[in-house]
Amino acid sequence: MATGHIFITKSSGEKVEFSLDKIKASLRRTGADDPLIEKILATLADEVYDGITTGEVYNRAYAMLKQARSVLASRYKLKRAIYELGPTGFPFEKFIAAILQYSGYHTETGVVIAGKCVHHEVDVLARKNGTVTPIECKFHGQQGINCNVKVPLYIYSRYTDILENWKKEDQLQPVWVATNTRFTKDAIEYGHCRGMYLLSWDLPEGDSLKERIDRLGLYPITASSLLTSRDKNYLLEKGVVLCRDLMKESFYLDHAGISESRQKRILDEMHKLCQCGNHL
Repeated sequence: MATGHIFITKSSGEKVEFSLDKIKASLRRTGADDPLIEKILATLADEVYDGITTGEVYNRAYAMLKQARSVLASRYKLKRAIYELGPTGFPFEKFIAAILQYSGYHTETGVVIAGKCVHHEVDVLARKNGTVTPIECKFHGQQGINCNVKVPLYIYSRYTDILENWKKEDQLQPVWVATNTRFTKDAIEYGHCRGMYLLSWDLPEGDSLKERIDRLGLYPITASSLLTSRDKNYLLEKGVVLCRDLMKESFYLDHAGISESRQKRILDEMHKLCQCGNHL
């Protein structure tokens, strides 16, 4: 399945050499079996052309996965599903809070804390074992936009103001910065230098956002290939962010006007999607 030297265009406009190995790794993460993966790779190898966008490659692979099994398509679209939590960014804050809750934290969103100089609204405040961790979320609704060094610089200045006025019994932990994209090299260097915890799509290695979601089965409802955009917007407005939450509060599907037969298919997909363990 050699594709020669074909270059594809990323969402940022950058051109990179097309790699079947990268596609294969993404397909394998969905839980697809080898025959299906090989079939998709053979089709893509035949159809890609110089200058094709990464979005078009994604769409073609997604369509073939959905035709085979909807749950595979849902796992494949995880990264895009997180982008769909926009545009306000608040559902992303709730998503980060929910992930931490499944790791034993008690979380609150939009908490106002007094600093030495001014008050600050913290996106997520996570409590566990006598500690308090402030978490700031940086959400981008478009692909190709990364968090530059200005983000941790600004967040660290707010954190130090809070730290200088912290008088509570619980120990204040280093601030987290969570983003649905990636950090630039300077942002990573500055964050690590200041002792900040940086959580992004692929950072930290072994415990990144995508790895946490896969390991714990904490997929957002936007990953569903069976819910319509209207369904997703309705559920997000009601504060339902995780597939796991919707499975517990399935009455929202009734309120959204979804038929019983569709509800059954949606909940079945979500049950398979949220299964934890070594399924990937």
